[in-house]
Order: sequence, then structure tokens, then C-alpha cells
Amino acid sequence: MLEKTFDPKAVEPRLYEAWEASGAFKPSEDPNAEPFVIVIPPPNVTGSLHIGHALNNTLQDVLTRFHRMRGKAALWLPGTDHAGIATQMVVERQLAAAGNIGRRDMGREAFVDKVWEWKAESGGAITNQLRRLGASCDWSRERFTLDDGLSAAVRKVFVQLHKQGLLYRDKRLVNWDPQFQTAISDLEVEQKEVDGAYWHFAYPLADGVTYQHPVAFDDEGKPTQYETRDYIVVATTRPETMLGDTGVAVHPSDERYKDLVGQHVVLPIVGRRIPIVADDYADPTKGSGAVKITPAHDFNDFQVGKRAGLPSINILTPEAKLNADVPAEYVGMDRFAARKAIVARAEEEGWLKEIEKTRHMVPHGDRSGVVIEPYLTDQWYVDAHTLAQPALKAVENGDTVFEPRHWEKTYFEWLRNIEPWCVSRQLWWGHRIPAWFGPDGSIFVEETEEAAYVAARAQFGADVVLTQDEDVLDTWFSSALWPFSTLGWPEKTPDVARFYPTSTLVTGFDIIFFWVARMMMMGIHFMDEVPFKQVFINALVRDEKGAKMSKSKGNVIDPLALIDELGCDAVRFTLTAMSGQARDIKLSKQRIEGYRNFGTKLWNATRFAQMNGCVRVEGFDPASVTQPLNKWIRGEVVKTLAEVTKAFEAPAFDEGASALYRFIWNVFCDWYLELAKPVLNGEDEAAKAETRAMTAWVLDQILILLHPVMPFITEELWDKTAEEGGPARQAMLISTRWPDMPQSWIDAEAAAEIGWLVDTVGEIRSLRAEMNVPPSAKPALALVGAGEGTLGRLERQRDLLVSLARLGEVTIADAAPAGTAPVVMGEATGALGVAEFIDVAAEKARLTKEIAGHVGEIEKTGKKLGNSDFLARAKPEVVEENRERLAEAEAAKAKLEAALGRLAAMG
Repeated sequence: MLEKTFDPKAVEPRLYEAWEASGAFKPSEDPNAEPFVIVIPPPNVTGSLHIGHALNNTLQDVLTRFHRMRGKAALWLPGTDHAGIATQMVVERQLAAAGNIGRRDMGREAFVDKVWEWKAESGGAITNQLRRLGASCDWSRERFTLDDGLSAAVRKVFVQLHKQGLLYRDKRLVNWDPQFQTAISDLEVEQKEVDGAYWHFAYPLADGVTYQHPVAFDDEGKPTQYETRDYIVVATTRPETMLGDTGVAVHPSDERYKDLVGQHVVLPIVGRRIPIVADDYADPTKGSGAVKITPAHDFNDFQVGKRAGLPSINILTPEAKLNADVPAEYVGMDRFAARKAIVARAEEEGWLKEIEKTRHMVPHGDRSGVVIEPYLTDQWYVDAHTLAQPALKAVENGDTVFEPRHWEKTYFEWLRNIEPWCVSRQLWWGHRIPAWFGPDGSIFVEETEEAAYVAARAQFGADVVLTQDEDVLDTWFSSALWPFSTLGWPEKTPDVARFYPTSTLVTGFDIIFFWVARMMMMGIHFMDEVPFKQVFINALVRDEKGAKMSKSKGNVIDPLALIDELGCDAVRFTLTAMSGQARDIKLSKQRIEGYRNFGTKLWNATRFAQMNGCVRVEGFDPASVTQPLNKWIRGEVVKTLAEVTKAFEAPAFDEGASALYRFIWNVFCDWYLELAKPVLNGEDEAAKAETRAMTAWVLDQILILLHPVMPFITEELWDKTAEEGGPARQAMLISTRWPDMPQSWIDAEAAAEIGWLVDTVGEIRSLRAEMNVPPSAKPALALVGAGEGTLGRLERQRDLLVSLARLGEVTIADAAPAGTAPVVMGEATGALGVAEFIDVAAEKARLTKEIAGHVGEIEKTGKKLGNSDFLARAKPEVVEENRERLAEAEAAKAKLEAALGRLAAMG
């Protein structure tokens, strides 16, 4: 007999260990089995399981378990990412906390050794946390982006792209993190709104040039008054960059400055003559309409500089201090100290015209927290535009499909406007760039140092000293190869042949640009085939009010704490049930508690079955049942199987979970077991034996269908129900085949009859609740206008109807007796005698009062939602909360009005 309660803490580790030890996580070796492959979005080796991981990996596991049970060679390939900057930061902090010397004093080799030590001891904690989530990954194939095989793939790709002219070295602007002293990707830049200012500087015109600047205007905006100026005003939020200015830009159609184009200004402090150029980038409606151009320190200015042929002067060191290319008194000064000094000097010398306070967005490093600088350096770039074209076509042609489909728009938008991809990072932890520099600056890009020396010897005709590039590759470079490098490429392994392309990628919308698109580019280029057939973009998990989770708000939900408290199955079912394609997930602990109760309901139903002798029968054939009740539940199983299968194939995870919940809680527990009780307690031994066997069979189907979502409780019940004297299990549930049932098992006559009984009992129970009929009362039910079919059903199901609806008696009548309320019973009308059990006048008054309360709520909320100012100012989650409140109030009002109408009909 089952224990009274399910104990997740004791069961989960035991079952997971048994699954892993059995080899169930490995794909079938049957060469005829169709592959189903998911590669895990590799979490950072520094990471720990957060609620987004829990959602993403639950959905992957649901798919993997589902397709495994369908007989496919299901491979869920796990691994972790070396996470260059994040890992380097963790180890540097640990060294500092322990009082050790910094990495630069330690030296590259010693520091990298320390990182590997940390990885061996502490890295990859997240993989153990994924086990706690029930993730059925094939851990024997676990990969790490810096392991030998993946490193070989990275080198081959780098070299091949270089030899094809698709990877090159160039001097361009990058996002520069002065703390880590490396280029970082746009993904690692966080825009923060801060207090700042526009400083308006007057740059003197060179060569005694003057012009007439308008200072007064008429109602139509036409100048009416001018002043003669020998300067042009520019505004900047970063005064320190003026030391690197090489031009001033004005719009080609700006009448104020048309005669100044081609003239020069003298840059204050520096004394450099710089030209005034015409460029569409200058906006005549903003500020003075003239902008200073610093090509080496602003992304827009860099493009203007290229169009106008302006030089780029880098004035910063990697630490963001002023370098030797500025006047001596500023050399070595921190950028923000230089800002203050320059503003003070401008004020003192009279060329500071105005200080305009503002709040504006400033880029910060998401890990360092320091202000990012656009910085001109030599970096390695991938020609992403060329690689993007086949990746665009693949999605346009439907070779890879996004679900939900609207995310394709995001994918297209980015790829159609893609810039060269900077793939080099000035870090020590990562894939060292396979490029060696010769004594004259020649670059030799090869997979090995030996090959580089061979190439150098061929060029120089003698042995020379080569120096390897100090940089490492962007972490996204190696993860772009993930779908094929993890399978053993560039070797022609059996896994590459069998499992590429993969089937479904489950990931978040935030890395469509940075990961999904790059995997598409690399997969098509190197494998001549898309890396996955489908991309499922999972939702964002928010708190119960719809707000984004953040540590500062204190609303972060820890999935491991939830698993400890409520069990893994409850967490998984909640995330699956709420992962609708069109909405984010509003997660609350109460929801998870509700689905924990769902698991408890199944556990108790199984205990009930055991206590009533419902044991699996060897050779039992569901096709042979004769009782209408058993024919009905057999048909409901067939329908549920079809719904769940269709949902998980789509995948529409929430629809699958909804079908399971409805069938298990409402159909099986609430109705079938209730309807079966009189049979199990009755005298008809044949009906009793059939119902016992049928109950055990249905329970088995429930465990199979629910297993992908709630693997632990289902596997435990699968095991424990085998101990009750039935036939032995052929395999663990994880390895059991998904059912295949004929449509002929749906019996229309039985479905109609039991459906009639269920609907009638449900209607009567609802009516009793609406009218406050006491639970102990047993009102009479009169049936009016019943046809032969309904009368036959009544005779066969009378005892169940009386028992479940708590009726006194059921009679046939020509008209509804006085004091009765109507109940729909197919083509007939039921008349429930409630008047003698309630105070009709008091009930009318109660319902009228409750309806008035809902009317007030509807008016108040409707007014708020009709206010455009509220819609514009309120947070989206607040607007959504009000819409839900309005819908609930309207539904409750309609239900109460129907009840009041029934009371009114009684007189």
C-alpha cells in the first residue's frame, strides 16, 4: 500500500540516480529510430539555476521525455559555456579576497591555471542543479566550450573563415570596458539613465572667417535678426573627447552654415585646425545644429569621419586615462577628471556658452559597472553580412521555423542590418586566437603553432620568431558552433552523421541576435544545413503582479527553494502549464502550491484504487469492456492522448498541461472514481472486476501521459503500483512507450449517456451552490419533457444521479411543480424543488446586493481602462491586472444574474 503522502525529498534523488544509472538518458541505439535532438543552451560555468533556467530546461525535458517515449532516438545534449569575462571576474575577485596578487602580476599562464583549478572545484554547479530539476540529459556526452574537441572546432572555423576572406583584422570602434580592458559585445552593455549635461562650446573660426547667425525669428520661423559671429557652437555630454575632435559637421541643407562648409575652426586647448563638413548626421533642429566629430570615440562620429575622410585620433589609454596624444597638462589624467578640468578652462577662457542639465542614457559594462567607452583598436572581425544571407533565406523559406512566429520579425530585422562582428577580446580566459605575428607584422593564421612556423618559413625563407596574438575569442564565437561542435565536428563522428541537424532549440528571446542567428550562420556555412528545424522562444518569467524579477525589487523567485519546499514536479507542472506562446508567465508560490495539490490528488486517487482492489490484470484488453462507465472513460483516455500528443508535437506546452489537468482532476478523479464507487461497493462481481481492471489501466495511461511533465511522482507510482499483485513492469516508466489507441475505442453512446449524467449532476450542484441550498437538504427533481432516450438514461443512472446530486427523489412530470428552479437535462428540463429549503426573498436580496457590488467594480475598472492617460502611464502589468479584474467581475455578474433570474421564475 502506498504511503499516505508523497515525499519528494526522499524520492527525487533516488529516482534520478536510478534513471541515470540505467542508461535511460542515452539515445536509443536502434539504427531505425528517428532522431530527436536538443542541444542545451549552455549555461555559464559560473552560473546557478534561476527561474528562467528552470522554465527553459523544464520545457526541453518535457520534449525530450515525450519523444523518447515515442520510440525516437532522443538526445538532449548538455554542456556549459566557459563564459570568458564572467569567469575571469569570479577568479580575479577570489584572488583579491584571498590577498593574492592580481592576474597581471601573476602572469597569463599562472592565472589561467588558477581558472582551471576553480572550474574543477566549483565550476559547473549548475549541472547538478539541472539534475535536481529532473533534466534527462545524456550526461555521458556533456561538453564544455573549452574542452579539447570544441577548441579544435573553434580553431578550424577561425582559420577557414580567414582563408575564405570572411574573417579579418581591422581598426574600428568597439565597446571598451576600461576595468576589464577588453572589447565587449552589445549584449554586455547596459544602458543606465544618469544625470548629466550638454556643455555648449564655442569653437573659433579659423582664418578670420565670420558669418551672420540668426538670433530672432518671426511667427513662421524665418530669421528677422542676425549677429556676426566668428565662432560656431557645438554641444557635448563628454567634454573630454574634444581633445580628439577632427571635424565639425553641419547638415547640407542648413542655411545658417552653408557658407562655412569647407572652412575650418581652431580646436580650443589643442590649437588643431579642423574642417567644417556637411553630413546628414547633423540635425538642424537639435541644439545649434552643429556637432563636434570625434571619430575615435563615438560610433556615429566614426561613420561621419569615414564619409568625410577625417582622421581618427585616439586620446585614451586602455584604462580610460588620457594618453600622449593630448596636451601635456592632461596626459595621464582620468577621463572624468579631465572633463572637469576642460569645463573649468572653457569657463575661464570664455568659450563655454551654456550648461544644459539633462538626464540621458549612458552605456555601462554589465559586469564591471563602469562607463563604457567607444574605443578605436585593432580587432578581429567576422563578415557577418555575407554569412547572414543564407541564414535569412533559411527562415524565409521555412527550413527553420520560429514559434511563436512573430519572433521571426526580430530575427530578420537584426540580420538585415547586421554589422561586422568583433570576435576578439582582450582577456586571458578563452580560446586563444590562432594567429601569429612575424617580425615585420605579417600575420599567419593557422590551426597550430607548427603550421604557422611552416607558413612563416615559406614566406621568409628562413626560421623567424613568431608571437601569438594575446587576445581570446568572444564567448559567442564558440557557442555559435554548439549544434555541431558538441557532436564531434570537425571529426566525421557517428554522432555528427546521426544527430545533425538538431530538431528543436528552446531558448529565450533575448539571445535571438547573439546566439540563435550566429548558430544559423555558422551551421549553414560549415554543415550546409540549418542547425535546427524549429526554434521555440520561451516566455519571460515575471512575479505574480507581472513585474520583471530583480534583486533590487526583492521579488526574485529561487527555483531550488521552491523544489525544496513543494517538490520538483509541482514547479515543473506550473512552468509548463503557464508557458503559453503569447504571454509572459506571472509566477506565484500559490500557483505552485495548487499544482502540488494536483500531484496529491493523483496520489490519493491511486491510494483509493489500491484500497478498492484495483490491480493491473495480465492480458486485460480495454476493448472488451461492457459497462457504459468504462466505455466512457476509455474514450476520454483516447481523446486526452490525442490532445496531449498534438500539443507536445507543436509544441504548445500549456495546452498539453491543460489537457492533462482537466482529464486527471476533473474527468478521472472527480467523476470516474465517484461514479465507480457504487460499482466497486456493489454486488455485481463481473462489473466490479471489469471496473477494477479498468481503473488500474486508466491509472497506467495517466502515469505515462503525465510523465514528461511530472516525472518523479509518476515514476514512483509506476513502481509502487507494480507491487500490488499485478504483473511485473517490463521497464521503468521513463523507458515505457507512449500509447497508441484506436479511435474506435471512443463509444459515442456511452459518451453521451455518461456525459448526460455528469452534466446533469454538475448543473444541479451549481444551482444548489448559487441558491444556498444546505448540503444536507435532499430536494426532489421532476423531469419535464423527457424523450425516450433521456428516460432510458434516467432509469439506468437513477441511483448515481440521486446519490451524486444529493436528491430526495426523481419523478416524471408534465409541468414544473411550484417552488422549483429549472435545470438543463438535454432536451428535457429538470425542476429542482429548492423553495422549501431556502428563504427566496432573502436569497433574491443577497444576489441583488452581490450583483450591485460587481456592477460598481465593472464601472470603476471600465472607467480606468477607458482613460487614455491611465493606459499611457500605468505599467503594462497593472493594465493587464485591471483587464483581468474587469473580465472576472463581468463573468461573476452574469452568473449571479442567471441565478437571480431562476429565483424570479419561481415567483
